[in-house]
Amino acid sequence: MIRRPAAAWLLALALGGCAAPSWMPWLGRTKDEPKPQPIVAAVEAPEAPKEARPPGPGAAAKPKDEDVTDRVVAVVNNDAITLGELQEAITAYRYQTHQEAPASDEFVQQFLTKMIENRLQVQEAEREKIAVDEAEVEEELTERIKKLEVRSREEFEKLLKAQGLTMEAIKKRVRDELRVARVINRKVRLRISVTEAEITKYVEANRQKLETGLAYHARHILIVPEGGPSDAAWEAARIRGELLRTQSVQGADFAELARRHSRDASAKDGGDLGILKRGELAQDIEAQILSLEPGGVSNPYRSSLGYHLFRLESKESLEGEGLVRAKAQIREILFREKYEARLEAWLKEIKQRAVIEVRL
Repeated sequence: MIRRPAAAWLLALALGGCAAPSWMPWLGRTKDEPKPQPIVAAVEAPEAPKEARPPGPGAAAKPKDEDVTDRVVAVVNNDAITLGELQEAITAYRYQTHQEAPASDEFVQQFLTKMIENRLQVQEAEREKIAVDEAEVEEELTERIKKLEVRSREEFEKLLKAQGLTMEAIKKRVRDELRVARVINRKVRLRISVTEAEITKYVEANRQKLETGLAYHARHILIVPEGGPSDAAWEAARIRGELLRTQSVQGADFAELARRHSRDASAKDGGDLGILKRGELAQDIEAQILSLEPGGVSNPYRSSLGYHLFRLESKESLEGEGLVRAKAQIREILFREKYEARLEAWLKEIKQRAVIEVRL
């Protein structure tokens, strides 16, 4: 098992795109946060059964940890991935994500699969002759070091040396990460486009869902039948509602009418229902409100409580600026869908022409 768990936060600098799968985010960590437990037996060499008697003189010596971690767990086009590399990658990821629970066999296999995919991407960058100059590597490394609690570049190099790591090895990993980003940009990202017609089609197919989160502002007057639930009482309530609506349409202040005549709890606030999100009120009530234009007052609407009058103060809609914002979000959604599909297809393509042997 790896003996350098303290180096995990340093490895995180370089393992984000090369040894560690790109789908696993690089996260910061403060010095007071706990370190993860060591890698579980799922990525360790199996322990030999205990003998009842000491082994004879011809018995094989127990392998050292260094020998175990050098064991090859996968070969990708003659490029080996060792157990030590797998352990370091998982240690770094668990260190960043603060995972304490033991890693399952399934997790380890998935992690190795992503490492293989990443190694293939590095090889594709080499095949495409994608180069990253020293200045770019230095700039990226400097930005990453800034995120760590290291006072200077010299201190960082001392920490690396203390853990048996070299600056050249770290630079190589950062360079490979930048190269992978560029080959993905060339083979995937630059070959994706989202048309205006696709965005419009998405809007029309998902308009109701897109409108769900839009807000509106309304006021309300409740007229309750007086003298019991007789037909005459209900009719009198309807007539009062019609009269109040007429007054409002002719210029009377709806808020003042609500304070004087409404039996709803909102009367003291001028019938103000506040800012509401679509879907918060009963569907039939909301339909009455949203059928209005801003400033409009509804006809008396009957419910089990009495007759309601609604005034729509304002509402967001998929028009104007709202539509522009929605389309920008939709463009990102469609681009991401296409990106993931194309990336998956590209990875499948380079896997098919590769020679991969998994020995874990």
